[in-house]
Amino acid sequence: MDFTDLYINGDWHKSDSGERFDVVNPATEKCITSVASASVADADAALDAAEAAMKDWAARTPRARSEILRRAWELMTARLDHFAHLITLENGKAGADARGEAAYAAEFFRWFAEEAVRADGMVTHAPASGARIIVQHKPAGIAVLVTPWNYPAAMGTRKIAPALAAGCAVIIKPAAETPLTMLALMPLLEEAGVPPGLVNVLPTRSAGPLVSHMMQDPRVRVISFTGSTAVGRKLLHAAADQVLKPAMELGGNAPLIVFDDADLDVALEGAMVAKMRNLGSACTAANRIYVHEAVAEEFTRRLAEAMGKLKVGDGTDPTVDVGALVNADTRDKVAAFVEDAVSRGAKVEVGGKAPEGKGYFYLPTVLTNVPETAECVHDEIFGPVAALQSFSHQEDVIRRANATEYGLVAYVFTQDMKRGMQVCERMDYGMVGLNRGLVSDPAAPFGGMKQSGLGREGGHEGMLEFMETQYISASW
Repeated sequence: MDFTDLYINGDWHKSDSGERFDVVNPATEKCITSVASASVADADAALDAAEAAMKDWAARTPRARSEILRRAWELMTARLDHFAHLITLENGKAGADARGEAAYAAEFFRWFAEEAVRADGMVTHAPASGARIIVQHKPAGIAVLVTPWNYPAAMGTRKIAPALAAGCAVIIKPAAETPLTMLALMPLLEEAGVPPGLVNVLPTRSAGPLVSHMMQDPRVRVISFTGSTAVGRKLLHAAADQVLKPAMELGGNAPLIVFDDADLDVALEGAMVAKMRNLGSACTAANRIYVHEAVAEEFTRRLAEAMGKLKVGDGTDPTVDVGALVNADTRDKVAAFVEDAVSRGAKVEVGGKAPEGKGYFYLPTVLTNVPETAECVHDEIFGPVAALQSFSHQEDVIRRANATEYGLVAYVFTQDMKRGMQVCERMDYGMVGLNRGLVSDPAAPFGGMKQSGLGREGGHEGMLEFMETQYISASW
């Protein structure tokens, strides 16, 4: 079967409007296929299906829900190569990155299969009144999930798995650039035992009107969004009208600090992961790299050498390290950041341009002497560009690292663990990698401070985003 239509109530449907849109391979600029574009009428059908399915699902035992999620993990783990290939085709990332994402995405099913049985409540004795305080967690209601293009599988499973574990039904709107992976996941969920109507997928080219319409429906109780801070602000305004429970994973501007006592082998490896994982197209990507002046020259040389060795090309080639960016606009934005930095005095150590030919590629790039006025210091690069600055004093680099409206993730490299922990605690970020370039883990609460979002995904907290706390006062 060609899984390119809307997935509503466990079946495949043409759009009510009959409209479709093309999905393009970023490496070749060729159309892969066309996908149905959901309308408001389709959203209503999905809401009806979700409402009906949730009644039974919420009443099932936590163990029954857990077993289905566990089965979904087993099935996806057995098909990682299939999903990785699909991710590469529609997203452009290299094969190793895509397989890493597929494994990461599957792991959310396993983690929340385990968490489904751990929505613990409590019973206590009220000190003053003598009443019993009974606290329990209940499914919040239908959840609308809006996911980005940079992780076509993982950003979906990171929301679907905890919602199902909590007892909720969901409607997911994948990014228009990358809808195929999420649509391909639906037959797997069917096989795992997910009942019809519990998970519905609505790709669309009219995201604003579609999501806004669903958020105005009183049956929707949660809006979970991963994407830019600008769009997140708009969704929060819309959520206020119905007082929806928001879970917002928004933009980042991650600092990576290399102190003078850092193990440069560890720091280099961490910087390559933090910068180049997913081509730098991640909200967790190291956006500003601060290197102590005592080690700046050596670190820069080694980083430029490592970046220059990366092979760029079509991600379906297993020898390729760096695939294509998702579209022309993303590539052009990365190029504009580099041009702006250079015009303000930055130096290109390696890369600094897009290769000729088809595909939305940009060469791995290292910039030094990047001034504070450069646009890339204040906005997400979302591409394979490492922007380096030097520092001499700890207090100064902490101030500079925190001088942003974002607060998602920071990275610190030092062999002095006392210093490392002191600096980490002073970072205004929801997550900090200490001598690590990778912080994402299904077992950890992923999320940011300030304008990087609200709530947490993953960990025990991830399921609670889809639950309401109920308190019963009783006497016996």
